[in-house]
Amino acid sequence: MPILFLIVFVDLVGFGIVIPLLPFFGEHFGATPAEVGLLMATYSLAQFILAPVFGRLSDRVGRKRVLVVSLAGASAAYVWLGFADSLWMLFAARTLAGAMAGNISAAFAYVADVTTPANRAKGMGLVGAAFGLGFIFGPAIGGILAGADPAAADYRTPSLVAAGLSVTALILAATLLKESLSAEARARQRSLSRPSRRQQIRDALTAPGVGLLIAMSFLAVFVFAGMETTFAMWSRRTFGWGPEQNGYLFAFVGLLSAAIQGGLVGRMARRFGETRLIAGGTLVLAAGMVAIPFCTTIPALIVAMTGVAIGFSLVSPSLNSAISLRVGAEIQGGIMGVTRSATTLARVLGPAWAGAIFWIWGKDWPYFVGALVMAGVLVLALQVRARPVTAGDAAD
Repeated sequence: MPILFLIVFVDLVGFGIVIPLLPFFGEHFGATPAEVGLLMATYSLAQFILAPVFGRLSDRVGRKRVLVVSLAGASAAYVWLGFADSLWMLFAARTLAGAMAGNISAAFAYVADVTTPANRAKGMGLVGAAFGLGFIFGPAIGGILAGADPAAADYRTPSLVAAGLSVTALILAATLLKESLSAEARARQRSLSRPSRRQQIRDALTAPGVGLLIAMSFLAVFVFAGMETTFAMWSRRTFGWGPEQNGYLFAFVGLLSAAIQGGLVGRMARRFGETRLIAGGTLVLAAGMVAIPFCTTIPALIVAMTGVAIGFSLVSPSLNSAISLRVGAEIQGGIMGVTRSATTLARVLGPAWAGAIFWIWGKDWPYFVGALVMAGVLVLALQVRARPVTAGDAAD
């Protein structure tokens, strides 16, 4: 787990570097808010197509090989992004990056391999903490390298630094990471007939309780991704911010996420259970979203974003843990791949939806509608039943 944590952290620092820059990068080439939403969605569309493939592939050839190949592709995508000189090249580079993002489903499957049901939430939280730490350092580094003025920002240097970090993660994965899936388990998977993608999705959705949990994961990420996509444009119009200020705020969100997912969510899950964490996190996330449009000062905005960060940091690992606890060990990779596919579809539709609403209705409406969606998720959360504890779990 420590090596996987380090690999995901280094890779996500590189990913985090470019996140606060992309809306400004798109507008630099004349993109409308709706086109910025599509730019952000392009990455996730490619990931949506390939995430189940990578998940099932990791069941058959091992987690390590999938991680190594996808990290190599991500490195190339960041280099291409750094040398983009038109809007279509931005779209192309982000498509390649998204196609190589199947390493995340492999990472979650790796966690499922090396944890017991009793500490699954803690393991998922540690990977979530690596995400959070990546979003602490990445956006801040990217913002500093790009500068505070969106009209004169340096977009090449942050992209090349991100490429260097992905290469570092690649070297770590190739040299230090041990394969988590035994040769016997891989052989079993290779001997099985290959189900169609439709069958994989059907199997995931028909597992007891899993379909509802995947739907909730989709909606939570849908809202959060819409916020990520539009926030830089919102802050530019509200406070006159550029990449640097947005980078610092996203770093703050990452700090909270790391603290919650790495240090608190495991203990809270043992005390309250995943189902209560899901409901509570949903409520806090909704409150933070609805508060953003009313923020006219920086302290008020920090309070609202704190709610968003806390809510999503409770909901995301708790849902992943609840899903993984409801399926057998031999299909963890496939189920996590389908789950990841659902959340990446949310990262396709969420940014596209939020960008269009921003452009048509105005800068505040993505947050109002997002809060309404999370109210619906809260209703669904109240339908979730806790998974019964078995004798095997107790022994673990």
